[in-house]
Amino acid sequence: MDGILIVKKEKGCTSHDVVAKVKRIAKTKVGHTGTLDPMATGVLPLLLGEGTKISKYLIEHDKIYEAVVQLGKKTDTADGEGKVIEEKEVDTNLVMTEKVQRVLKQLEGKQKQRPPIYSAIKIKGKKLYEYARKNEEIEIPEREIEIYSIQLISLNEEEKTISFRVHCSKGTYIRSLCETIAEKLNTIGYMKELNRVKVGKFTIEQAIPIKEIETLESMQQEENQAINFWQENLITIEQFFKDKSSIILNERQLTLFYNGVQQTRQEKDEIYRIYNEENQFIGTGIIEKSLLKREIVIKNIKD
Repeated sequence: MDGILIVKKEKGCTSHDVVAKVKRIAKTKVGHTGTLDPMATGVLPLLLGEGTKISKYLIEHDKIYEAVVQLGKKTDTADGEGKVIEEKEVDTNLVMTEKVQRVLKQLEGKQKQRPPIYSAIKIKGKKLYEYARKNEEIEIPEREIEIYSIQLISLNEEEKTISFRVHCSKGTYIRSLCETIAEKLNTIGYMKELNRVKVGKFTIEQAIPIKEIETLESMQQEENQAINFWQENLITIEQFFKDKSSIILNERQLTLFYNGVQQTRQEKDEIYRIYNEENQFIGTGIIEKSLLKREIVIKNIKD
């Protein structure tokens, strides 16, 4: 059982909770390519079995989120899970469509962002939230991110909330972005809601609710149903690289490939799907400077 499973994470559970459930049900190793906060929902790609070998192709993906900013309050965690540490009256003139749209437009492009103190980023061997919980001060360096686009979804003048959709680079903290939006409106705010609707090419429409996956535990006597579930929902490693060209290796070339020996090729430099002469998918290889190098071996057909 090897490949990528797109899970729809629910509010209240951690990404590690989801990984543990799927690992127990699938009975194979499971990894993820980036966590979602417990209060967040949405797309959570999981790597199963040999699928863990392609994690490096997923961690750089850009993402699309839909979020809600609550104006007039600031929390210690920058989200609704934290303690309110400051409150401020919100002028109704701040929650106006044209004004908010201008502020959002200003945030597009490459920029520096300082991650929130309650995050899992490591500095000097400790995660930031460990410093926060002990009230220890630590200098948090800014990181370069990019906001490709950000659009207003709706405003709620009565509740003083702003809903928006943002397409951003890896490493962007939406909690920090929400605080920045509030600051540019001359007030304070925190992230009230967050839903990740896309990770790279994986969308919320593909995502499987964890409750649906949990039903597999009651299918122990219905093996065919469980098999059908995985066949229908698991994105195989071969499918993940379907847009790449393929190379067929004969028995001798395949032996060299398995052993990590570089081979001269005439194809252009890029990544390729590798097959044997029986058209069985072996894995992937990369051609650099006319040399084919082993990248990922999914299965040794001789085993």
